[in-house]
Amino acid sequence: MPPSSPTSSSSSSVGRRAVLGAAAAAVPVLAGVSTPARAAGSSRASLRALPGGGDLGPNVLVFDPATPGIQAKLDQVFHQQESAQFGTGRYALLFKPGTYNGLNAQLGFYTSIAGLGLSPDDTTINGDVTVDAGWFNGNATQNFWRSAENLALVPVNGTNRWAVAQAAPFRRMHVRGGLNLAPAGYGWASGGYIADSRIDGQVGPYSQQQWYTRDSVIGSWLNGVWNMVFSGVQGAPAQSFPNPPYTTLDTTPVSREKPFLYVSGSEFRVFLPEKRTNARGVTWGNGTPRGTSLPLSQFYVAKPGVSTATLNQALAQGLHLLLTPGIYHVDQPIQVNRANTVVLGLGYATLVPDNGTTALKVADVDGVRLAGFLVDAGPVNSSTLLEIGPAGASQDHSANPTTVQDVFVRIGGAGTGKATTSMVINSRHTIVDHTWVWRADHGTGVGWETNRADYGVVVNGDDVLCTGLFVEHFNKYDVQWNGQRGRTIFFQNEKAYDAPNQAAVQNGSVKGYAAYKVGDNVTVHEGWGLGSYCYYNVAPSIVQHHGFAAPNRPGVKFHDLLVVSLGGNGQYEHVINETGAPTSGTSTTPSTVVAYP
Repeated sequence: MPPSSPTSSSSSSVGRRAVLGAAAAAVPVLAGVSTPARAAGSSRASLRALPGGGDLGPNVLVFDPATPGIQAKLDQVFHQQESAQFGTGRYALLFKPGTYNGLNAQLGFYTSIAGLGLSPDDTTINGDVTVDAGWFNGNATQNFWRSAENLALVPVNGTNRWAVAQAAPFRRMHVRGGLNLAPAGYGWASGGYIADSRIDGQVGPYSQQQWYTRDSVIGSWLNGVWNMVFSGVQGAPAQSFPNPPYTTLDTTPVSREKPFLYVSGSEFRVFLPEKRTNARGVTWGNGTPRGTSLPLSQFYVAKPGVSTATLNQALAQGLHLLLTPGIYHVDQPIQVNRANTVVLGLGYATLVPDNGTTALKVADVDGVRLAGFLVDAGPVNSSTLLEIGPAGASQDHSANPTTVQDVFVRIGGAGTGKATTSMVINSRHTIVDHTWVWRADHGTGVGWETNRADYGVVVNGDDVLCTGLFVEHFNKYDVQWNGQRGRTIFFQNEKAYDAPNQAAVQNGSVKGYAAYKVGDNVTVHEGWGLGSYCYYNVAPSIVQHHGFAAPNRPGVKFHDLLVVSLGGNGQYEHVINETGAPTSGTSTTPSTVVAYP
């Protein structure tokens, strides 16, 4: 995330590791679901079929309008999670359909809030869902790992505050008023992502340095700082990059909204929205969205402590996975081999690979949906953390692509972590819709070699689409794209802060590794609204030759590129290849290229 000042962003903000009190933990989950699954790690799990369904555990808090003391429970969770940036707490706050009056749900780290209707308008909060930055002296650049989904809000003062940075999605929301994306006092902010949402009033980004909004409806948009990107947004400002810095696409080429939990009577179900092409506006504008639905009985409801063997047994027998909030250590890859499998996390369920394994692998099959979880690298180097398709995957998935949504990857910060490559996309037609892949620049276990991670996202598959791609701080290429006909709508990057000297980032004869590298053999590729920033605070004299590197051929096209030197800590000589003016001195002013070639 962009720093608040030349000194503050590199400081650690390790949060508390408290345990939520018994009162909140005891809130019951919805009655009437299937019999709870066998205890994690049962020695008999491999001898007979695992049951689907089950209770959602103590860290899923389910409310209805008659629940007493809702505000007190919300405050209790927030008090624990407000500054627990690298803590172990994980919470999902779920609201059954109905109307809730006078609430202010403040969200801290690893906290998700969501309605349980089929439409956001089924669950109305006359009040606010707030993210602010009081815990960090008004600086919102570290407000990560939290989300709001599937609610209607009637803000108390007419405007809801959502001052976030990366990994804080705002999905399927209806704000009957305005939305303020900056902290109180308009301190620093570095976000963010909105999808499938309707904001009746004005969206005010104020100090937000970059933002991506997809397939939504807004009343108006106030301003822009460096990189504001819109695709399929009714009410979006007109294309005007770089002044104002708006990149506007009338539609999103392909999209399929994230799966979500809802209730039907007394039963939990998971809704799977259908794929849209040339999408524009929300999916729920006419009431019930289009798609299919699965009962919870078709999911293995996992709890922290379950063995990876048990998770793989559940998948092998045809169940989907619902990962309840918590931390899951995996000693072998979770293997998703069946087409149309859903792996859905609640409350930022976190996978930690042990002994250098890969956390999760997907076969070359149709329609897998991965959503809503965090992968946290372990102390033994993993060659990869997440693999979508095996090497050489070649099946056509255009009719039913795999989607990766709100799946975040972290190397270091919560402790020493290492991974050569974080996310590898081998399957064709994969849609990566909002990810933040982060080699930590602050926290525990941080250093040029301590949390070594050479590559962030490597795309080998053809016809891959990324909508909302945030990748930061890797030792070499943050994104390396080798597949044909790839497309990216919105990219945000910072180069690694902690490079010790120029030699450490030397790439043959090139000064530094590009943030976004398109392979030399690629003949067709396109990107819109891409930004790379440098903040070499250990060695401010480092020169980065360019932010973007790509073959110079007609089929490889970029629109609206920028590079920024933050406070003069490092410099770019060009924007892309040999094109674009250099950054200069301590002026934090973007150098831009509107079209390439």
